[in-house]
Amino acid sequence: MNDAGDNQKSMGSRWLLVLGLIAGIGTAVWLTLPEAPGKMDKGALATDYSLPDLTGELQALPKGEVILLNFWATWCPPCRKEIPSMADLHDKYAPQGLKIIAISVDKRSDDLAKFVAEYRMPFQVLHDADGAVARRYGVFRYPESFLIDRDGKVVHHLVGAVEWMSVSVTKTVEKMLQKTASTTHDKQVEG
Repeated sequence: MNDAGDNQKSMGSRWLLVLGLIAGIGTAVWLTLPEAPGKMDKGALATDYSLPDLTGELQALPKGEVILLNFWATWCPPCRKEIPSMADLHDKYAPQGLKIIAISVDKRSDDLAKFVAEYRMPFQVLHDADGAVARRYGVFRYPESFLIDRDGKVVHHLVGAVEWMSVSVTKTVEKMLQKTASTTHDKQVEG
């Protein structure tokens, strides 16, 4: 009986040692992981990009515009859910200057083109097949959206599906559209 009790204590000690080693290795790996390559906090300048549209023409982040920059994928149910209200937001505020840019992280452009046609997306759709631009923005959940002011600064970072025609969103967009770019930004664009 005594030998059995000693074996159980020895076995328990070994398991604790194994669990301790696993925890130590896991902690070491976690601490050595690199930071996200990019992160767009409120007030940060939006990162420029060069991505193809659905015709293959390269597009960059517009300057001096109010922008809704949305990262999404065709395989993402919450992304699909917010598209109709995003289209409504576009229809209401594009004439006043709102630019909506939907950046898809889908791998295949054929899937993307079919989806855009099916959902009748009236705004600009760009293709980030390797996810490089999404990573520069620190995006890893879909959808994620950024409201960018005329100075190119991130005003809001929204994670998850958004009801784009809600009162809080439309008031924010209207307020952003009323503001002009700062004179500092105007000089940078001109110079």
